[in-house]
Amino acid sequence: MADSQHQATGVAPEKLAEAVSRAVGAAPVWDLHTHLFPPEFGTPMGRGVTPDPHGLMLWGVDELVTYHYLIAEVLREAPEVTPEAFYARSRSEQADLIWQKLFVDATPVSEACRGVVTTLTKLGLDPNEKSLAGHRRWFAEQTPAGQVDRVLELAGVDTVTMTNDVFDENERGRWLAEGGVARDPRFPAVLRFDPLVVDWPAAAPRLRDWGYAVDAQASAGSIDAVRRFLGEWIGRMKPVYCAMSLPPEWRYPADGPGNRVLAEAIVPACSEHGLPLALMIGVTRGVNPALRQAGDGIGVTHVDSLAALCRDFPQQRIMATLLARENQHALAVAARKFSNLTPFGCWWFINTPSLIEETTRMRLELLGPTFVPQHSDARVLEQLLYKWDHSRAVLAKVLTDKYQDLAAAGWRVTPAAIERDANRLLRGNVATLLEQ
Repeated sequence: MADSQHQATGVAPEKLAEAVSRAVGAAPVWDLHTHLFPPEFGTPMGRGVTPDPHGLMLWGVDELVTYHYLIAEVLREAPEVTPEAFYARSRSEQADLIWQKLFVDATPVSEACRGVVTTLTKLGLDPNEKSLAGHRRWFAEQTPAGQVDRVLELAGVDTVTMTNDVFDENERGRWLAEGGVARDPRFPAVLRFDPLVVDWPAAAPRLRDWGYAVDAQASAGSIDAVRRFLGEWIGRMKPVYCAMSLPPEWRYPADGPGNRVLAEAIVPACSEHGLPLALMIGVTRGVNPALRQAGDGIGVTHVDSLAALCRDFPQQRIMATLLARENQHALAVAARKFSNLTPFGCWWFINTPSLIEETTRMRLELLGPTFVPQHSDARVLEQLLYKWDHSRAVLAKVLTDKYQDLAAAGWRVTPAAIERDANRLLRGNVATLLEQ
């Protein structure tokens, strides 16, 4: 009786922050978009495994420190090192340079640097070490499978969607290997196929090489072939959604084979198999090609193209994350108009605490709890530790402010409501989207 009376009276305003932090910290996460893989997809290192130099499971301190966010930062901090000279170094030499320049000679205040500090601390390692040698020894003693278990538990993540690019020969080959690839239920697949829309002239000859009769114009016969291609890969991979990354100049509707494939093959295939379609829009590739993966930039896209797609296909569940800060308000407004559109995550260049807070606050104010506030976009396993630690802190701060506003307006904010909202935002909305 006392507990029910407590819930009926709500949480005292001065205790809201503690209650929200506790609920957000305890809620399990379904990470909607990552580039992570389990050990079954091969790994370059680890105790008890045969190293696979092309393995897809990336983990360990050298991978953490040489992530492309930090490559871009070290080439600013050390302008005497050219991109060509940097990439001529071995992976461990690159990591040593980054550690020296960004963590020893400078204070690691950027979000990418702070992320490494948080990650090492959560693993029980000292981020103040002047050398990576001790950290390397610790990682070398771990098994890949054991590290997956450890990181998921520490990060409070129970499900990690893994993006599988069917046009990447390494990723494609894992699925086509004799006997297939063992599946870890914690890592459901996502089928990604950007070139079908953004570069049909490059996609078409590859499809022909794989046995699909397509032409340069994406004629009716080509559309049928793409439908067959998608159906076969959906059957093989059993993805929970399909995905594409689109450039900021993408327009819909518009003439051209890519949009024809989108409207007449991709959306119908998703509909036939009951799969959502995720669109990640706004990357300008190769702004500085010398930086390789660290050289991509950003552009403002036209949200009316996304709205037009939602309008033309009202039964198709569409998830969208946009890269430019300037697009976030228009995306939230579009989601108010189209119930089949779900904004998700704070992606890449807006995945910093200040912009996560701004974006999450705006979405809550415009959409209530009907969006997915964050995804990690992690490429290195241990990045889950800092991405979710930092994002949880921001989400708790924003929710606390919103609950305090509600309490001031006369609404009783109960512990049950706080727990419900935390679970919905961190896992429930993803499960609902993907399990319909």
